[in-house]
Amino acid sequence: MKPFFSVIVPLYNKEAFVEKTIKSVLNQTFTDFEIIVVDDGSTDNSFQILSQFTDSRIQIIKQTNNGVSSARNSGIKNARADYIALLDADDYWYNNHLAELKKQIELFPVAGLYCNNYEVFYTETVNRPAQINLDYKEECLLVPDFFKASIVNPVAWTSAVCFSKTIFNTIGQFRTHLKTAQDLDLWIRFALKYKVSFNPKITMAYKIHVKNSLSKKEYNDIRYDFINSFAEEEKNNASLKLYLDVNRYALALRCKIKGDNKIYQKLKKQIDYRNLNLKQKILLNCSKPILILIKQFQKYLIKKNIYLTAFK
Repeated sequence: MKPFFSVIVPLYNKEAFVEKTIKSVLNQTFTDFEIIVVDDGSTDNSFQILSQFTDSRIQIIKQTNNGVSSARNSGIKNARADYIALLDADDYWYNNHLAELKKQIELFPVAGLYCNNYEVFYTETVNRPAQINLDYKEECLLVPDFFKASIVNPVAWTSAVCFSKTIFNTIGQFRTHLKTAQDLDLWIRFALKYKVSFNPKITMAYKIHVKNSLSKKEYNDIRYDFINSFAEEEKNNASLKLYLDVNRYALALRCKIKGDNKIYQKLKKQIDYRNLNLKQKILLNCSKPILILIKQFQKYLIKKNIYLTAFK
């Protein structure tokens, strides 16, 4: 008998985290699932740690290193369940995560993407709930405008979503040429064609302090191409234009700090400044040294459990 959920865990060199991550799945109150871990060519002890688990619901697939999109696609291809839940190997779920996703599926069978709320760990000890730009209380709801709701923290976070395997295959899977933003790309494609459901209950912890891919300068080109791959769609979708302009703003700041002036200048020309608030406009025109100082000050405040953002 096939399980209700297939949990897909891409794994690459996460020996410090993977044990806790897998245990967070095994501790779920809803237990009708399988776990498919795709070891994407790990060179540390991740596979050895994973091999110590004896639960029959765990399946391990090994492949040469092809990137996280390839690993997720491979896991989903081998999934037996109708519904796919994703979990990165350095994040973890609270024990109600799958039960709360199942609740959404039962409430909104017409939705294409189901999103649980999550919290963000900025350090090991400092965390805050995700800041979703949406008026909600305690009940699950269909998101009226996915793109407007996602301009601070996104409604859909990779380790907090689930979706139908059939719909995933219909819209085209994860794009393997994207080495960053591949999840954002997929959520946009979901939201352009299907309703998105949101559950305000926090069921997942995202450890932003252990992620480092966005610090790589060479990824600026990839993220720029990702944003502009929806150039036609944003012409007739004001909310998508807003969402992409906010992403352009964030990428422009990153480019200035990294000294990538060519992309920075292109982004500035593409942004509709009516989509930015005053703080964002000021930051966009700050010098590189000032931006670095502001970033350092923000990190200092986070350690003091004070989080300031330019989005509000």
